[in-house]
Amino acid sequence: MKIKCIAIDDEPLALKQIGVYIEKTPFLECVALCSSAIEALKFAKEQEIDLMFVDINMPDLNGMDFVKSLEQKIPVIFTTAYSEYAIEGFQVNALDYLLKPISYASFLKSANKARSWFDMSKKPTDPPLTAQDYLFVKSEHRLIRILLSDIKYIEGSNEYIIIHLLKEKPVTTLMRMKHIETELPEQQFMRVHRSFIVNLSQVKVIERNRIIFDEKIYIPIGEQYKENFQKFLDRTFYI
Repeated sequence: MKIKCIAIDDEPLALKQIGVYIEKTPFLECVALCSSAIEALKFAKEQEIDLMFVDINMPDLNGMDFVKSLEQKIPVIFTTAYSEYAIEGFQVNALDYLLKPISYASFLKSANKARSWFDMSKKPTDPPLTAQDYLFVKSEHRLIRILLSDIKYIEGSNEYIIIHLLKEKPVTTLMRMKHIETELPEQQFMRVHRSFIVNLSQVKVIERNRIIFDEKIYIPIGEQYKENFQKFLDRTFYI
């Protein structure tokens, strides 16, 4: 899909040049050439515009004030013969700034920057974390936030538990297994032994009543937890 562009400049030759550059660029589409900001203001209210090329130094309403006046903010690339406007241009979140006379190479560089910005803005963002996605534990006088999806398994050791993570070092905290068990979502975590809780999504291999995470980690399935764990297997594994 092409980026719909409008060019605004009170100089006819400069306006025509930007129009030619837009049409020359495969991913851009020129929807209007306006000789004043007033004309562009009317057009912007009636038509869908993705990107604007705006000259700053124009009579009646200059390009900077025009951009600031828009209710719906439209990405802009400023064009001007005066370099002193550059800093002010970036203060209104301009994508780029082109200094006249404008070569096609400079124009294309700015156009590609705009395309990259549009590509990034269309990428889906990660949903915000909720309280169900993580927990805080105290370890060595610090509070550490741990994503539940990063937990591989949890090991109980007397009054402490050791939270083994997928990529980070284990985190040790003063807490009983019974307490941490109530804090974890039961559809994601299961106690399989008096000393072990596993992240069910990380269970890949089971052999001889043991969960094998790798060649060094074998987690036994306790006798009193076998029935519950077998129900999980029946629901999810096809043998």
